[in-house]
Amino acid sequence: MLGKVALEEHFAIPETLGDSSGYLPGKTWDELRARILDIQERRLAEMDRHGIEFMILSLNAPAIQAIAHAPTAIALARLANDVLAAEIAKRPDRFAGFAALPLQDPQAAADELTRCVRDFGFKGALVNGFSNGAKDGEALYYDLAQYRAFWEVVERLDVPFYLHPRNPLPQDTRVYEGHRWLMGPTWAFGHETAVHALRLMGSGLFDAHPRLKIILGHLGEGLPYSIWRVDNCNGWVESRHAYPAKKRICDYFLANFHLTTSGNFSTQTLIAAMMVVGADRIMFSADWPFENVEHAARWFDHADIGENNRVRIGRANAMRLFKLGT
Repeated sequence: MLGKVALEEHFAIPETLGDSSGYLPGKTWDELRARILDIQERRLAEMDRHGIEFMILSLNAPAIQAIAHAPTAIALARLANDVLAAEIAKRPDRFAGFAALPLQDPQAAADELTRCVRDFGFKGALVNGFSNGAKDGEALYYDLAQYRAFWEVVERLDVPFYLHPRNPLPQDTRVYEGHRWLMGPTWAFGHETAVHALRLMGSGLFDAHPRLKIILGHLGEGLPYSIWRVDNCNGWVESRHAYPAKKRICDYFLANFHLTTSGNFSTQTLIAAMMVVGADRIMFSADWPFENVEHAARWFDHADIGENNRVRIGRANAMRLFKLGT
């Protein structure tokens, strides 16, 4: 399929490059480093070779979110966004951007998102999970009360918020001891992000801000296949669930969330997600440079989903959600 739009595609600046080491075997570092620092050469060649017309770019993980010192996070987010804007300006016909946000300081994050949308035309934000707090071992999740004013700005700007994974903090990784292969994208990324998304849904955030649009990668971090059980476990027990939100969790999942295919190139999984959320809420992505554009595109172009759905997922849904080409 020609004309695909991809939107979980990462880059790094020298100051965040080291954050991408350790997820893959050391022998791959030279290749990964070359991939993630490049924007205008190999990336464009891969796009042209595999029918990707447009990419929305985002900073690598965890980067800004792992900085406990808020002023440092604010300065680095601004630097990364300035660099990205300059790169997009070279090829605005092929690239757009997601803002990196210093959510250690909710007001600073709101201000930076506003700047990026207003001045650079960025299409929203991609945030790498919870942010490190100033206290040692503190994890700041965005259902907390101090983030409500930030979410008000996101809703007012009418741009999507991509909740991207990161590993849990060290004190929360004991379950993986002896099985470190489960860290990162194998399992820990999805588990951590799914819990964060459920916290947002149960917190009442979407009752207060019903027009928020949240994106999850990797075909929903397992949530489409678990969301029924979240709402319906122990169904014979009256008032089994007690949380601030007014509706069922699945109501928010179906109304406020969109999914991408990033790094999850399984036709069976895609079809299952389509049956839960519908083809109009799923978008193509590759997860470059951690996954190959070739693998993503070859799979998607031949997946047994029908041509109408292929066009929706490969292009039309992203064009509509991000107001591309208007």
